[in-house]
Amino acid sequence: MVGKWLSVVGVGEDGLQGLGAIACSLVAEAEIIVGGERHLAMLGKDDAREKLVWCSPISGSVEAILKLRGRSVCVLASGDPLCYGIGVTLLRRVPISEMTIIPAPSAFSLACARLGWSLTEVETLSLCGRPPALLQCYIYPGARLLILSAGKSTPGVVAEILTTRGFGSSHISVLERMGGVHERMVTGIAASWQETDIADLNAIAVHCIADAGVLPLSRLPGLPDEAYHHDGQLTKREVRAVTLSSLAPTPGQLLWDVGAGCGSISIEWMRTHPRCQAIAIEQNSTRLQYIADNATALGTPNLKIIAGKSPSALKDLPTPDAIFIGGGVTADGLFDICWQALRPGGRLVANVVTIEGEQTLFQWYQKVGGSFTRIAIQRAEPIGKFLGWRAMAPVTQWIVVKD
Repeated sequence: MVGKWLSVVGVGEDGLQGLGAIACSLVAEAEIIVGGERHLAMLGKDDAREKLVWCSPISGSVEAILKLRGRSVCVLASGDPLCYGIGVTLLRRVPISEMTIIPAPSAFSLACARLGWSLTEVETLSLCGRPPALLQCYIYPGARLLILSAGKSTPGVVAEILTTRGFGSSHISVLERMGGVHERMVTGIAASWQETDIADLNAIAVHCIADAGVLPLSRLPGLPDEAYHHDGQLTKREVRAVTLSSLAPTPGQLLWDVGAGCGSISIEWMRTHPRCQAIAIEQNSTRLQYIADNATALGTPNLKIIAGKSPSALKDLPTPDAIFIGGGVTADGLFDICWQALRPGGRLVANVVTIEGEQTLFQWYQKVGGSFTRIAIQRAEPIGKFLGWRAMAPVTQWIVVKD
């Protein structure tokens, strides 16, 4: 049985001299040191031990570390290795029983200390190697955001997103090289942000302030229909809210959105929690572009989009925790493939508006059970000088949980 052979030591901007006794001993006793060029330079030129510099992609370095199993290896990391750091990556391959992790204060903790913010009351995210559009999902009036930056240009990108979204009045603070002698804070307003002399190592703090007349978007299901680009193939707001409630997303779950239209169901599934995942399957090329545009605009750029016709497009996809069928329920073999793919305990929800669709759902119901709901919505619309009720097409919804 192999003991603790791998240590991961978080290092602040103050370098190795800022480490505690345990961290210092782990660094001193290691046979092999792993880190970026900046961290390895802290060891001094007279350190003759074997060293590994991170390569791109980082998976190559991880494989090299795994080959050293049983030897004494120390990884030098920035701040807290488990806060969007290398520790998370290594733990996917190495059990914690074989590792020792010593964190330094994270950039988030340091930023809160500088600004007087409560860490439990802020939204945190990383834009390092991630699409900037992720920010869209975190913006709401009064929000305090802490963002790990990808480099000196990230603050400008953040300012542009805020301004375009109607939050140009937001306050931005860029905190450079926190914890070191070169620490600096640059502040400004999103709409007038022009700072370019920014250090690559920075974190961004944002206090979101909405411009006059801007209506915020809730994270709850049922966004306004006008929040989406579409060609009419859109699950309407009220039906969408009921459908997401029926799908019952929980953090970390994966949804198949079959016949995704403009992507509204999968997008709002992902907006419920940052760890929710979804795959949108659609065959229409115009709608595929709508899905991509909507996902970017609404803060879910990691939505996976599959171009193809169901059920053939469903082959070899990851096992879903839930499936929504919004179009094409009458396609031959669709239910059989979806039901077989769905994990035990998973939910399947299907919406139809035609008699033929209802007949198909009833045939499925006879096989595996479930329940039916009829959703009938009426909206008040002008009739001359007055308002009258105009009914939307009733939707039949079938819900079933796989035993």
